[in-house]
Amino acid sequence: QVQLVESGGGLVQAGGSLRLSCAASGSIFSIDVMGWYRQAPGKQRELVAVITSSSTNYADSVKGRFTISRDNAKNTVYLQMNSLKFEDAAVYYCYAEVRTGVITHRLWGQGTQVTVSS
Repeated sequence: QVQLVESGGGLVQAGGSLRLSCAASGSIFSIDVMGWYRQAPGKQRELVAVITSSSTNYADSVKGRFTISRDNAKNTVYLQMNSLKFEDAAVYYCYAEVRTGVITHRLWGQGTQVTVSS
């Protein structure tokens, strides 16, 4: 069984920083895509950032403030969030497309809350 486990959310003041981590575990052959989405109350889940072996992409709202990275040896993706704004507050979900042999699993983490205070 493959799963994603997130960590690193919490309460931060506006302008502050947080780093989210998401580790994939299980019988993993490879991970093609890893990324972060977020969902604020009353809003749809939206893409924050995604990383593949060759590229990264960011939502316009976080460009220049957030950085996504991955450690392939640890099957882990990170999201460094700087200059946090009130509108960044949401539940952040890790996403990964994990290959176990011939099957690709599209997985979600359990979500981690990010709260931005004044």
